[in-house]
Amino acid sequence: MFSSRMNPSSLLFGPLEELQELAFIERPIRRSLKTAEEIDQLTVDEDLNDIERAVYLLSVGQEVQRASVISNLPSLVRQNPAETFRRVVPKVREVLNGAGAEIQLAAAGSFLTILQDDIILIHTHTYSILKTVLLHLNHRDTMVSNAWLETLLSAINALPKETIKQEVLNPLLYQSQLSHSLQARLASCRILGKVACKFDSQIVKKELLPLVRSLCQDVEFEVRSCMCRQLESIARATGVDDTRTDLLPELVELADDEESSVRLAAFDTIINLMEMMDGDDRLHVVVPLVMTVCEVSSQADEALLASLSFQFGKLCSGLAGSLSDEQKSRLLQKFKVLCVSGLQTEGNQTDGTESALIRCNCCYNLPAMVVFSESAHFLAELYPSFSSLCCDPEVSVRRSAAASFHQVVKLLGSNVHLVHKEFLALLQDDALEVLDALMNHLEDTLEAVLSRGENLTLDNKFPELLSALLLAEQKVGCSLRWRLHEKLLQRYSCLARLLPGELLHQSFSPRIFIILTTNKVLPVQKEAARTFCTFLRYNRKQEQRQEMMERLIQDLAQGRSYWNRLRFLDVCETATEVFSRKYFNKHFLIPALELVHDPVANVRYKLCQLLPRLRSSLRLPADKQLLQQLDFCVQKLLCREKDKDVVATIRKFHKRQERDLLDQKKEKEETLLLEMLERQQTEGKLNSEKHTERKRRDSKTSLSATKSMSVSSSGATLSSSGKEMRKAKLSRSRSLSSQPTTSKSTNSDRPLKLKELSSTSGPGKSSMISSKDDSLRTAHFTMATQSTPSMPVLIRSNTTSLLDRASTLDHRSSTMEHKTSTLDQRDHRTITLDHRTSNMDHRNNMMEQRTGTMDHRTSTLDHRTSTLDQRDHRTSTLDQRDLRTSTLDQRDHRTSTLDQRDLRTSTLDQRDLRTNTLDHRDHRTSTLDQRDHRTSTLDQRSKTMDRGCGVKDNQSRKLSINRKSNSFSVQSGRD
Repeated sequence: MFSSRMNPSSLLFGPLEELQELAFIERPIRRSLKTAEEIDQLTVDEDLNDIERAVYLLSVGQEVQRASVISNLPSLVRQNPAETFRRVVPKVREVLNGAGAEIQLAAAGSFLTILQDDIILIHTHTYSILKTVLLHLNHRDTMVSNAWLETLLSAINALPKETIKQEVLNPLLYQSQLSHSLQARLASCRILGKVACKFDSQIVKKELLPLVRSLCQDVEFEVRSCMCRQLESIARATGVDDTRTDLLPELVELADDEESSVRLAAFDTIINLMEMMDGDDRLHVVVPLVMTVCEVSSQADEALLASLSFQFGKLCSGLAGSLSDEQKSRLLQKFKVLCVSGLQTEGNQTDGTESALIRCNCCYNLPAMVVFSESAHFLAELYPSFSSLCCDPEVSVRRSAAASFHQVVKLLGSNVHLVHKEFLALLQDDALEVLDALMNHLEDTLEAVLSRGENLTLDNKFPELLSALLLAEQKVGCSLRWRLHEKLLQRYSCLARLLPGELLHQSFSPRIFIILTTNKVLPVQKEAARTFCTFLRYNRKQEQRQEMMERLIQDLAQGRSYWNRLRFLDVCETATEVFSRKYFNKHFLIPALELVHDPVANVRYKLCQLLPRLRSSLRLPADKQLLQQLDFCVQKLLCREKDKDVVATIRKFHKRQERDLLDQKKEKEETLLLEMLERQQTEGKLNSEKHTERKRRDSKTSLSATKSMSVSSSGATLSSSGKEMRKAKLSRSRSLSSQPTTSKSTNSDRPLKLKELSSTSGPGKSSMISSKDDSLRTAHFTMATQSTPSMPVLIRSNTTSLLDRASTLDHRSSTMEHKTSTLDQRDHRTITLDHRTSNMDHRNNMMEQRTGTMDHRTSTLDHRTSTLDQRDHRTSTLDQRDLRTSTLDQRDHRTSTLDQRDLRTSTLDQRDLRTNTLDHRDHRTSTLDQRDHRTSTLDQRSKTMDRGCGVKDNQSRKLSINRKSNSFSVQSGRD
């Protein structure tokens, strides 16, 4: 079957013919290849660096290689300027001698690039470039000469004044003579205009102006015209006075030159210098010149007519104060003639291109002419010309009219309705170039048209305007100019502020939504989404807004096409910029998150790209539920997603979210650390202040206690001696009942040692009390020890029972003393805090003595506590603990610690039960601060305890009398 259908000869000869054609094509290519010798000549050693390779190619390379090296000269200068100017530039000078036009142009362009880009240091290498430029400035080829001239003009900006004066001006004086070529004299004119701004007015007037006058009178009109063009820069360098006396007469003379190009140059220069002239010069020089030009230009002087049309607005604005009404009318009439230049069929001798250029210049000058003629006279003076320009047959003219239309309607103000017809004509223009020019400032135009016109007229013209806008959009949408379509939709967003919401909702919103759902160009879709969101935001009716949102959700977010669902995500991206965060979270966020279940991976991928923006719109704690939903979507994508691109994007977002959470945690920790540091500093200051206040308060308390104790010293001494005698007798009775006689003296010495310790450990303010106590205690124990050896070991039963009763009574007395001492401590604390209960010290002598002793003990402990604070401050652990606790707890804890250390170091304190009792009392002083409000109750209880103490003292006296009678009876029995 195959052989029957296919011809074997076709299979054989077909490829052969194609091979022959390929061979025929390849023959000339083979002839044009380089020979082995040429390849060897073009081969360069690879080990050479850029500078060495450039020097080698400039020395022995071919012309193509040399031109390539010269074109690459700016890059060599960037890499190594010093070596390039030391080794490469001299070789370039050698190559330029006798080189062709190609190398000359390449060298001029390279040096110009070096000078314009500021690659080199100005004062280092510019002089070497200047030498090369001046050497080839007068090249015989005009193109090469102009290239070197441009390089020289650029070098003048970088050269110092002295170098310009020596290297440029001195040859310039010689080249400007008539004996030199026309090209040299033209170069002199341009150089004069460039160097004039480098010198002050005196040097310009003295050295340059004579040369300028001679060139203005040159025999060649090209030189006169070129010099006339440079008079503007020279005039600005010389100043107003010299311009008026020296240059203005030359310009007036050149304005009457026989050559039109010279007259045109003089006319343009005079108009540009009009701001430097006073009123008289404008009235007597410029106004007659302008009127003459207006009359002469009607005689088909195309170049002058084009220049006049371009400068017409500037002329009328500058001469408005110097013109009469007749002259204004003549200028307006001339402008009307220029607006229709080239449109008359009879007597038209101007070129179509030149006439179109003249009418374009008239469009450019329309705003200035509206100001010149005043907007009130616009309808009578300029409206026919304006309407003619807007409906001109040339597209370029209509485009120029559309470009200046927004300025005209602004100047018209309330008369803007006069140009409504022309506005509709430009909107409905068939040429998209006209519509493009109108779209550049459509917002300003619509604002002026819709806000300043007459209401009645505007209401009648609303349908026409809306229809024209919609037709313009449809026309652009049907074309391939998608950039113009994007610009048009962007400009249409301003209609939300200018048109009523009802009209906008009925006319424009459906069209924008169709573009959003049907257009295939992504930039156009995004701009349509932005315009639709803008319309939605500025719509004031809740029902219409709800309808637009429902349409977005149903047709886009829940649409059957994944393309529409992608468009909804684009709308969400735009909505984050247009709407507020609250509105977006309420209407857009949930539908966007529901797309996490979309079956198309591209939709999920787009959603993952949008998640950072959605997350940034949430604020805690108001949006906590929305944040939970977003996190749920993220977790679901992390667990169930199979598409690798979606997984990579969601993991990237998840890592970013984790970094944000970690950053928030670090921020909170830093804030807490700063707060803790500030709190520690504050507590340290308060601690030092409280410590100082406590010392001051303790010093005051000690002084008051000393004064009160001096008053009640006699009563306190007697009461303390009575207590000590009772305690000694109690201990002696216990020792008689349980131990031999030898241990009695030891046990009886214990209270003495305790009192001695308490008296020695206290401060110096209690020395008087301790000395009195010691004297009484010594007398008591001396009498006790004298009676002890004579007492028998066995005692009668009634004496034992009596002693047992006495011990019980002493135990109760001690218990009462313990309770009384606690109340005394509270009373003393109240005295210290209030400083108002000093009278109680006189009524409670025994309590005050105990309290005084405790004050001495407390002051001693405070002193030790301060020492311990200094030690503990050196350690970081105690420092942290002390800063976290209150100042009073620190003192109490340190006091207990110090007491424990005292108990460990002192043997007597370990054996002494009284010292432990005192330590417990010191520990309970912390509870007194919380019970200060019960001071009145404690006062009553202290009075009651005073009466109990009086009863106890009576019982103690009776017991001591009984003991004495018993001891006396025993002694008498022995005797």
